Parts: sequence; structure tokens; C-alpha cells
Amino acid sequence: MSKELIINEEINAKEIRVISESGEQLGIMSSKDALELAGRKNLDLVMISPNGKPPVCKIMDYGKYKYEQARKEKEAKKNQKTITVKEIRLRPAIGDNDLKTKANQAIKFLKKGDKVKVELRFRGRELGHKDIGRQVMMNFIEMLSEFGEPVKPPKFEGNNMVTIIDPKK
Repeated sequence: MSKELIINEEINAKEIRVISESGEQLGIMSSKDALELAGRKNLDLVMISPNGKPPVCKIMDYGKYKYEQARKEKEAKKNQKTITVKEIRLRPAIGDNDLKTKANQAIKFLKKGDKVKVELRFRGRELGHKDIGRQVMMNFIEMLSEFGEPVKPPKFEGNNMVTIIDPKK
């Protein structure tokens, strides 16, 4: 069903197939008669399938229907999990204790269920020692191996070596 349905006087089809509020088919009748029938029951006539031959309309309480749809959407939104990507930046000349501190921060993110983007930045002469940077990155990934695994191996993007680590399920 579409977001905005055609209701009551907005229905301009000459003949429509009508379904009662209990779900039984009442047959094909003019839109004027169907609107009158819905009015007698203090309900609305709602077009649920405008592409049918003839179009299909249902007698229902439109306000209650909209309320139920809004509740379903709200419930679905509450149950869905948003995944955020947290970023950790490293340098090739990082000390052991600093690397452990960054690893602990990344472990907190992974425990929460977030992805972690690890970016190792090279500056100036450090670019000549990419092997040192790769070793730092591999050590960092090894520290996190208990809590997450890399999506793909580390690769260079400009002056940075980048990888994304997914939390383990």
C-alpha cells in the first residue's frame, strides 16, 4: 500500500470493487453507493488498489489505520540497529604504549558493535619506510584479533594505509 491513499470523495472511479471492514467482498458497485454504505457505518472508503480493474476499495476506519501504520513504522525503527564507523589514526613511529592505548579504544568500539576504520598516516620521509608502517598496522590488527577481523587487507590511499575492522559476532 502506498503512503497516501485516496479516501472518500477523492475517489473518482465510476465503478469499484468493495471489500467490507471484516474482509468479505461486497461486489462491484458505483463509488457513490459505496461511499453511502461506508457513511452509514461511520467508516471511510479507502482505495487500496487503484490499478485494479475495477479499482479495489475497502471500508475501514482511516484514522485508526493511519495510527496503526505509524506505530508499526516506529516499532520497526526502534528495532533496527545503526552501524557506525569509528576512526582510529596511527603513525608509523607510534610507541608501544600508545599503540596499546589505541587498541583498547578500538576494542571498546568493537564491543559496542561499531566498525573501526584504522588509518595509518605517513608524512614526509616516513613514506620511504612503508614496511615499518605495514608492520605497525599488522601488530594493531593482531591486538584486535580477539574482538574483530579486518574486512580486507590494509591498502594505501594516498599517504595513508587504511583498513576497516568488523566486530566478531
